[in-house]
Amino acid sequence: MQDFYIGQSIHGVDAESKVTGKALFPGDINLPNQAFLQIVFAQHAHAIIKKIDIRGAEQYPGVIAVFTAKDIPCNEYGLIMPDQPVLCGPGSLKPYADRVRFIGDQVALVIGENEDVAKHASGLIKIEYEDLPVITDAQKALQEGTYLIHPDNGSNIFCKYRVRRGDVKESFKLADIVIEGDYHTPSQEHVFLQPEAGLGYIDEEGRVTVIVAGQWAHEDQEQIAHALKLIKEKVRVIYPAIGGAFGGREDMSVQIDLALAAYRLDQKGIKRPVKTVWSRAESFIGHHKRHPYHIHAKWGATRKGKLIAAEMQLIADGGAYAYTSTKVLGNATLLVTGPYDIPNVKIDSYAVYTNNIPNGAFRGFGAPQACFAAEMQMNKLAEALDIDPVEIRMRNLICENVPLSVGTPLPKGISIKNVIEECAKTAGWEKDYEGWKYKDGIREKDKGNVKLRGIGFAAGFKNVGFSFGAPEECWATIELYGKSEIERAILHHAGADVGQGSHTVFVQIAASALNIPINKIELIISDTAHTDNSGSASASRMTFMAGNSIYGAAKIALTKWKGGERPAIGRYQYKPPPTTPLDPETGECMPNFAYGYLAETVEVEVDKETGDVHILRVVCANDVGKAINPLQVKGQIEGGIVQAVGYAIMENFIQNRGMVETSGLSTYLIPTIMDIPDKTESIIMEIPDPLGPKGARGMGEMPFIPFTPAIVSAVHGATDIWYDSFPLTQEAILKGLGELDS
Repeated sequence: MQDFYIGQSIHGVDAESKVTGKALFPGDINLPNQAFLQIVFAQHAHAIIKKIDIRGAEQYPGVIAVFTAKDIPCNEYGLIMPDQPVLCGPGSLKPYADRVRFIGDQVALVIGENEDVAKHASGLIKIEYEDLPVITDAQKALQEGTYLIHPDNGSNIFCKYRVRRGDVKESFKLADIVIEGDYHTPSQEHVFLQPEAGLGYIDEEGRVTVIVAGQWAHEDQEQIAHALKLIKEKVRVIYPAIGGAFGGREDMSVQIDLALAAYRLDQKGIKRPVKTVWSRAESFIGHHKRHPYHIHAKWGATRKGKLIAAEMQLIADGGAYAYTSTKVLGNATLLVTGPYDIPNVKIDSYAVYTNNIPNGAFRGFGAPQACFAAEMQMNKLAEALDIDPVEIRMRNLICENVPLSVGTPLPKGISIKNVIEECAKTAGWEKDYEGWKYKDGIREKDKGNVKLRGIGFAAGFKNVGFSFGAPEECWATIELYGKSEIERAILHHAGADVGQGSHTVFVQIAASALNIPINKIELIISDTAHTDNSGSASASRMTFMAGNSIYGAAKIALTKWKGGERPAIGRYQYKPPPTTPLDPETGECMPNFAYGYLAETVEVEVDKETGDVHILRVVCANDVGKAINPLQVKGQIEGGIVQAVGYAIMENFIQNRGMVETSGLSTYLIPTIMDIPDKTESIIMEIPDPLGPKGARGMGEMPFIPFTPAIVSAVHGATDIWYDSFPLTQEAILKGLGELDS
């Protein structure tokens, strides 16, 4: 039976409960005698709160309590740095916590007998604001003399990196061709199906308990404990079913609010659960978005297409607070020169505070923005040098023992060449004695034809796991019960399943490791009272990290079982090889312990009368190391591509002076079944990662990464126009074609 379940497309362990409606998401859960919590959002982009009058709300019938900044024991939080107040306003010790910095800053919490009471009473709170200058342009925000959004920081720049390798200035003098461009990538909303919701209460052991949807239960626990000045053991976080995340649940939303409400009510002798459910409009302003980037790129190459120099500047709009911007910027800095061997590199990158909604983790985590600039540069070089886009990549690919821009080589198991070859062959490229060529040649464009066709190519790579010295670990515990043979196994694991199917993979790996049928395995999952720290369901790390921890725990448990222990318990912490931070002067570091690699082609048809971009075919070759559950892998590829379609051609999140103009799904458009590609070919490649469980590499983010430069290059192939910013809405296409005024 060994490994019978590895590589099998078994049904998800939660599939039946979700299909039948039995699965409970946070908004579905109700407890006896629960109250309702309503958050008062700032609705000001930048202002000092001079005064808050809560008397009207407190006196409204059915209101149980109103909490403001003065009620927070430690009024700060933040995943990377604690720069955000839990509640903004006067009364706390945190410097400058009396000001709001974006419209979704939280100002007060109203606890009512029911939702109607809490919502109505929240409108009775009177807040006096003194407006401050609103800074929404990241390029202007980093200039000296610009108003400081965080005065205690001393600058609107809160993170910067530099990479220096070789002699860029002299190398450009030797280049036969130099391509220079400015690229702009937009904000993006996660639009997970289930808006933020949850319950807070005091459990039977006196712990402040929060039921919520998140991506890292133990990090939620730590941030709640910090804000309430409690030891971690007095805080419990439970994840039920989760309706998607894509990075959007990595930072706090309602967690601390619910914990504070339950904690303060309990101190008043009121032992009642507290529930909240955000509306879609509240979700749109209340959680972070994908970072907009401005990237200036200058690349030099020989006439034979060999890259010799790259100079890059990246400016990331961090929004009002840091969130994970420092790590996203690190990834973008590393990946902005693509999977290529460039001997001379100069990179300067900045994360900047603005009064926009904070920006943070989103599928790809800096890689899509960086890949857009890198792959656009490659495709422009290919065109300028009259070299096929696949061929020019093959001449420059990074390989074993060749250093990246940060001075160290990629870990063993580089498969970028393999995925490019497989993608190219499937999409219609052939290799002859001159190199790679698209076999259909360059399509002649009939100027009288309304619909123009084109094909685009792009490749990419991304880290698996935390980077740049961030602590990385994952725990698993397995209990074995029975007499002569194992009758039952219990797996304790905190890893979140945010729709990617991780819990199904957990039991497949456990069955493989224990050599028992899958129906003998029970899961105790994502509860800080019963599971150890797993790290986040992010960075494409969960299968990689959890798989290694489960195999380790199983080995210990089986050793004890063979020694006669009943029950036999194995507890194991997996730690991958260490990484190191970027050197502040040179950028030299060992950034990551594992990577995933992929390549994509996109074929489009552009209607030059309407500006519509119709996607005919996508080919995605993704090296996953080992497909633990192939159907789930295929689902991740197809889902990632659909989400990337939205990013590339539809989703236009508009903020004007810090106010959101696309505040719902009627104005912020996402792909429907009418917008997805006509055909998507998922090529699942299995070149084992030396460290991955059974060779598996993380892959959840990968299919998203190179899609945008591929489709933009396809549109260029159809129209002869380069679009250096997106989304490629019909209006943007028509402006490029000269049919509309810019």
